[in-house]
Amino acid sequence: MNESTQDSLAGSPQNSPFNAGPTTRDEAPQYVLPLVVRIEKAAPPTRTDALETAARAVLTMLSDERSLGEGEHEGAWARAMRDWQDARIRKVVRRARGAEWRRATTLPGLTVTGTGADTETSSVAEVRVFPPVPLDGWPKELAKLQVSGTDLADPAPPPAPDDPALPVLWLSPGLGMSAGKAMAQAGHGAQLVWWELSEKDREAWHASGFRLAVRTATPDRWRELASAGLPLVRDAGFTEIAPGSATVIGDHPSLRG
Repeated sequence: MNESTQDSLAGSPQNSPFNAGPTTRDEAPQYVLPLVVRIEKAAPPTRTDALETAARAVLTMLSDERSLGEGEHEGAWARAMRDWQDARIRKVVRRARGAEWRRATTLPGLTVTGTGADTETSSVAEVRVFPPVPLDGWPKELAKLQVSGTDLADPAPPPAPDDPALPVLWLSPGLGMSAGKAMAQAGHGAQLVWWELSEKDREAWHASGFRLAVRTATPDRWRELASAGLPLVRDAGFTEIAPGSATVIGDHPSLRG
């Protein structure tokens, strides 16, 4: 599941990593942000918890002090993060269980835990995000992990968000994305929102633990959101869906007109 975006934002610069057409970013070395979701056979996480946790994992990586700084103040992951963001923005979601998961957690990265219920049939989601790696330079512990098998379900449709202050990543209705595909897309949406926020709003979101929701919009709601000038993800179409498909709209209170 090599999830790559060619996303578009109103007013985005010509050389944006989210322009659908060719840009100079295509000539740069290409990197990918690896995410690994823990899926144990006996009690996998619910789909929505996994999607929300993946989005929060991307935000946690973007804001981590090791991802920031330059020169003598450069964090350990800062150069890789810059190289990744200077090219096309790619994310790959793979799954792990048991010993695979334990090996993955020994590599430098961050593990983010979900907010779902831990029951006999489902576990709280766990997603580990790693610093970007070259497309052909995956660590062997991650390269061995499977892309397939990320089909997760919710026991019941999640309720509509009732807090107007809650950031929501809205999935497009009618796109039959696997959980892994949708996790990558939710991560893209969260990243677009992050880039659009002021430093003050970023700090507030960080302080909340990156509180957010991921929901599938109704067709009417999707049309309303699509005309509101909010960050919009368009997929490059390498897997599952047609190129240029709009997949996620990021609705953050600070970005509403």
